[in-house]
This record gives sequence, structure tokens and C-alpha cells, in this order.
Amino acid sequence: MNAVKILGSALIPLMLGACSGESAMEPSADDTARSDNAAVLDDNPLLTASSLQFGYPPFDRIKNEHFEPAMVQGMAEQRAEIEAIASNVEPPTFENTVVAMEQSGQLLDRSARVFFGLSSAHTNDDIEAIQVRMSPQFAEHGDAILLDARLFERIDALYRKREQLALDPEALRLLEETHKDFVRAGALLTESEQERMRAINAEMATLQTNFRQNVLSEVNAQAIIVDNAEQLDGLSEGEIASAKAAAVERDLEDQWVIPLLNTSGQPALARLTHRDLRERIYRASVGRGSSGGDYDNRETVAKIMKLRAERALLLGYPNHAAFNLENQTAKTTEAVNERLTSLAPVAVANAKVEASELQALINAEGGDFDLAPWDWAYYSERLRAQKYAFDESELKPYFELDNVLTRGVFHAAEQLYGITFSLREDLPVYHETVRVWEVRNADDSVLALFIEDMYARASKRGGAWAMSYVSQSGLMGTQPVSANHLNIPRPPEGEPTLLTWDEVTTLFHEFGHALHAMFADVQYPSSLSVPRDFVEYPSQVNEMWADWPEILSNYAIHYETGEPLSLELLKKVSAASQFNEGFRSTEYLAASLLDQAWHQRSAEELPTAEGVLAFEADALNDAGAYFEAVPPRYRTTYFSHIVGGYSAGYYSYIWSEVLDADTVQWFIENGGLRRENGDHFRATLLSRGGSEDAMSLYRNFRGRDAALEPLLKRRGLMPATE
Repeated sequence: MNAVKILGSALIPLMLGACSGESAMEPSADDTARSDNAAVLDDNPLLTASSLQFGYPPFDRIKNEHFEPAMVQGMAEQRAEIEAIASNVEPPTFENTVVAMEQSGQLLDRSARVFFGLSSAHTNDDIEAIQVRMSPQFAEHGDAILLDARLFERIDALYRKREQLALDPEALRLLEETHKDFVRAGALLTESEQERMRAINAEMATLQTNFRQNVLSEVNAQAIIVDNAEQLDGLSEGEIASAKAAAVERDLEDQWVIPLLNTSGQPALARLTHRDLRERIYRASVGRGSSGGDYDNRETVAKIMKLRAERALLLGYPNHAAFNLENQTAKTTEAVNERLTSLAPVAVANAKVEASELQALINAEGGDFDLAPWDWAYYSERLRAQKYAFDESELKPYFELDNVLTRGVFHAAEQLYGITFSLREDLPVYHETVRVWEVRNADDSVLALFIEDMYARASKRGGAWAMSYVSQSGLMGTQPVSANHLNIPRPPEGEPTLLTWDEVTTLFHEFGHALHAMFADVQYPSSLSVPRDFVEYPSQVNEMWADWPEILSNYAIHYETGEPLSLELLKKVSAASQFNEGFRSTEYLAASLLDQAWHQRSAEELPTAEGVLAFEADALNDAGAYFEAVPPRYRTTYFSHIVGGYSAGYYSYIWSEVLDADTVQWFIENGGLRRENGDHFRATLLSRGGSEDAMSLYRNFRGRDAALEPLLKRRGLMPATE
């Protein structure tokens, strides 16, 4: 259905609005006042479709005061549209019920996409206040549609006779998925149970908004202030200059500021020689949201988890994970647990071997201390330099941002799919560092617009994500306006933006999401939605081109000398590809198991705020994933993924990586970077969105189910043979 829902790392088309608005629900007095306000805002650009290409948002005209009136009016319009469908005296048909629902809520969809896009990418106090006010209204709006008995009666009547309707496969799947969505939202519950469902959803919407805002506020508040320049030993001149610029922005004289990123680990830990400063950074990072103060998230997350468990039980599921996984390709908690618990012991064992090597290095250098979490990144880089005669800092001069983007990410897509890119400087942007590209097919027809937003800033949430301001739909006659967001530190004016290898692969990864959106060729807006444990798969595949020799040699150019990355250094990078893999796998699997622990419990088994950290420690111990030197990639109180769209779904990356590794093997077997391969991948999978079952799409592409062995080899997790 045609609306949007905010998720942990992305915005995807979902049914927040095209299934939400009961006929009996009238606007409140505040809603009416805001609607009156919308009427006098004749210049509100959100109230009408954008005249820019593909409905691109007119960012230069949109003001904070435009959002709330537009979204309130959008909900009112959709309620009226849904009322007309639900009260239609004509017998239900696919066209007058399901298609009509798909077409509803266009104003809400348009305004909410821009609002939620900016609330993540470029927020401010006004946007955050609007989000707090609107979150429970969105929940109420969604429930009012999904729990409308008359509307469900029409959908259910169509569903029961679906085999006689002569629907094409995409339409039939849409009907079946729509019916499922209503049932999973509570359409079959009693009236009193539905009332409790509404209350749960409204409270959770507010709590989730508070959690996200606390994470952003604390990551800014907990930035590390350094008084002595000697403590910055190990950082490059550019990194020190950036730390000085960050201090100047905070009006701090003769000081330096090291901002925190979203994950438990922080980039500076790999280079800072000053151990006390490394410890300060680490403790500030993992203490976020659990150290008291205004941004403590323990009570918030405890309430969210209990409410989710209660809602699942109300719907007939033993826990939230069982409810959520039913709609994914994994299907069951047993399947997820089997995958995670089979990999975790091997990963932890590998990490312990790596730890012993690091401890040996510490001892050899005269260090009188045991390896701690804040030492891992620093000594692993030193060990990498010893083993492979290079360290990560040697690579950065070859990874200048524009080269990586245009001569790497774009070039790979040009070679594989025949698409081309041209900069569009005529379209407005919401921040000076944002750029827009026009994307054309091989036949020169315009495919999409692509927004790239690369730099970190205080107004932007952490991490990297993709979203669409406009999604493709044959029914709506729309083409994609897709966006990628990263959090690359912005260098001082006049300095080049040099990337780490992780940032390079993240750039390729997020563009994989953009390609998935831009290549979509479906009829109905809701046909774009794919299972959470499948959505990461195409983006992970796109990472393979980052170190594909033909692509790497095209973009890995020294920013000063123009010299290409040497074959010798390239071989060293390749040889080190599995270095530190035990650490990477352990921190990821620990976070995934933590997510499952929270969501596989009943409400009675979950802790209150005071027990959140103890619950976390016990869960990791019980799963065999606790290793003091390797913390989870995210701890509970700043684990935005699982409070958003990845609840009981953080396992998705490893689940998708099975498909990804098997797909990489297919590309290699079929000649790699060839147009025929790209066209096949695009036609059989990337263009189909969620119009077919996800695993059927994979089999259409691959010709069989995925094999697990390529993933185990990639991660160095092959089980020992007898």
C-alpha cells in the first residue's frame, strides 16, 4: 500500500497509511486546527505533487512548518479515501478494493517520505518535536485502517475466492500479502483486544521515537574532548585538523574533539598510541544510553521489549521473534537460532586465537597489561603490518571519495548494467554537501535520480542507509528518486576526503540498495517490499566489485601522485582479506544473538530498566558469544536497528550473506563483470522487488537454492573435518 514507515537503517515502501484509518475516527481538535493552518499555508509545497523531474522534492521550498499540516491533511484525505472503499455498496473487486487502497494516501506518502528522510539525514529541534507529536498519530492512523472490520471483510471475501479471480501473479501475491498484513495487525481480534492493540502501538511509536532521538543526542553529547595534542599521537594530520575543526564548532579553544560513530568500536582506536585516551573513547562509546542522564535508554528499551512481547502474545505468537520471523525467509526462530549458534562458537574460537596473537605482540613490545577491548583495533593494525607488510593507513591516499564513487561504484554499474551517470546541479538539495545524479539506461532513457549524502554532521543519525523519496510503480506512473547516506568525516576545507577500506565497501554496499530501488519494474507500490532478511542481499553482492581487479585499478589512484595502487600492495590486501575475521564475525554474531534474546522472551521473562545490562550479559553468556575483548557491534541501549525495522532481524546480514556469497560464486563461474551477467541479475531478481516470493526469485536467478559453503570459506568459518 502507498505510504512509508521509518525503519532502523532505511525507509522502505510499506503500509503505514494505505491501510490505516477507521471511518469512525474523526480528527481531534488539534488536528482540525492544524488542518486549518494547512489551508492558510498556500505556499506549502508538500500539498501538491512536485513539478520537478520524477516528483523530486523541492527541498529549497520546504520549511519545517510545512510538514505537520501536510501530514495531518494527508491522513485526513486517506481516511476519506479508505472510507469510500470500505463503505462501497458494490461487491468487492480487486480493482475497487485492493487497487484503490494502493492508490490512496498519496499526499501522506509524499510528505512523510520527505519528513522521515530529513529527520534522519538533517534533523533539527523543530523536526524532532514534530516527530514526537506525530508518531502516535501515525500509529493511530495505521491501526484505524488495518483494524477496519468493513475493509477487512472486503479483502477477506476476495482472498477466499482468489483462485477464481484470474489475477496475474503479481496481483495475486499483492492480495495474499494484503490479507496477511491485516491478520497480522489484529483484524481477527476481538474488539477489546483491538483496543489494547491500538494502545500498545501508540505507546511504542512514542517510545521508539524517544529512543532514536536519545541515540543521536548522546552520540553528539559524548564526543571526546582532548586537551593535550600529544594524546593524539598516531592520528594523521588531516584527522587532527578535523578534530580541531570539530572543537572550533563547539567553541572550544586549544582543544580537540573526537566524535563518536554509531558502532561500539570507534575508528580512532586503530591509530591512537595513547592507551588512556583509547580507553576513554571505548568506555564512552559502550556506555551510551546506560550511564544515567537525559539520554539514558534503559527504561525506554525495556518498555519497548515488553510491549512487543505482549503484542505478539495477543496475536497468538509465543514471542515477538516468532511473530516477526513468520514474514521473513527464515520463517522460524529455530531456523535463525540454528544458523547463529552454528557459527558463533567457531567465530569466538577464531577470535580467541586472534586475541592470543595480539597479547603476544603486546608482551613482545614490553606492554605490562592484558589485552582489553580498547586495545584490539590498535594492535590488530600493528599485527597486520607485521604479517602482511602494510597497514590500513597506506591505503587511504588511494581512496579519494570522488574517485571511489565515480570511477569505482558508478563505473562498476556502467560495466555491469550499461547505465550512465551525470551530475544534476540544477536540482535543489537540503545540505550543501549533497549531490544529485541523473541515471540513464543503455538506450539513453532516464532511469532514476540518485541523491548522495556522504558526510557526517551533528544533524544526521549515525551509520549508513538507503531510502527512496519516490519509488517506482507502474500503477502510479512513478520512477525512482533514491538516496544513499554515509557518515564519512568531512575534512577541513581544501583537503581531500580519503576513505578507509570499510568506508569504500560501505559505499559499494549502499549503492547496491540504490540499484535494487532504481531497477524496480513492478506494477503496485506494495510489490516493492521484500523480507528484511532478503533486502540486504543485493547490496552485499554489490560489495564484490570493490576489490574486483578491473574496478579497483580504475579508482584506486593516489590523490597526490596519480599513481595507481601497486600490484604488490593489492596482493597484500588480498592476502589479508580474512585477517581479523574472528573479531568481525564475533562482534556481529553477538549483536545478532542479543537481538534474538530480547525478542524470544515473553513479557514476564524480560527485565525492567535496572536489569537491562545484566540481561544483555546473561544472554551473551548463554549463547556462547561472550568474549570480553570483543563487545557486540551494538549494545542494547544504542542498538537502533532492533528498535526500528530490524527487530528480531539483525541476523539478516548473515542470512543474506549466504545468498550473497553463492551469487559471487555464480558471477565468478560466469566470467565476472560482463553485461550478460548484469542483465540476467537485473531481469530475474533486481527488477522484481517483492512481486514474487524472495526465494523463488533467487532460484529464478541462480537455478537452484543457495549453498552455504561459499560463505563459510569467505569468513574462515569452515568447520574442522574429521
